[in-house]
Amino acid sequence: MANSGGADRRGQEEESFLYFAYGSNLLKERIHLRNPSAEFYCVARLQDFKLDFGNSQGKISETWHGGIATIFESPGDEVWGVVWKMHKSNLSSLDKQEGVKSGFYVPIEVNVSTQEGKEITCRSYQMTNYESVPPSPQYKKVICMGAKENGLPLEYQKKLNAIKPNDYKGKVSEEIEDIIKRDETKAH
Repeated sequence: MANSGGADRRGQEEESFLYFAYGSNLLKERIHLRNPSAEFYCVARLQDFKLDFGNSQGKISETWHGGIATIFESPGDEVWGVVWKMHKSNLSSLDKQEGVKSGFYVPIEVNVSTQEGKEITCRSYQMTNYESVPPSPQYKKVICMGAKENGLPLEYQKKLNAIKPNDYKGKVSEEIEDIIKRDETKAH
């Protein structure tokens, strides 16, 4: 019986994958909307990449009404994010959320460093064929909420807070509006 715990854990490891989130999926409540198995694993840094916002294939996001996050290689820059440990059963829902089938994002493998300096390999996503455009105020807010919730480095949080959003004043999806309202209620 003493060995069964280790075997179970090994089985769970094979059933899961690590996902590096740097955009709206930084926020626990946001990732859980479509991917309930996501468990916080660690905060990590992706070296030699830069965060940008854009519209894939020139199409404006109907969900976010502005640019959405992507990463691109940029020597000397870094992107901080959250590594989520997820069950493989959520792989298709994550791909769907990221618009893989429609060609908005492609899954990529990245090596990130934990705050303890350990290197781990994760799945992440990179937008294809995009034009840089600013995010909506709501999208920026969700990213900043996630960065704060997970304790990303303060300097990086300041960089995120300094991003200039577009001037969209309408509503985004009801789910996201509810998340933002709950956060604002907590803050007051």
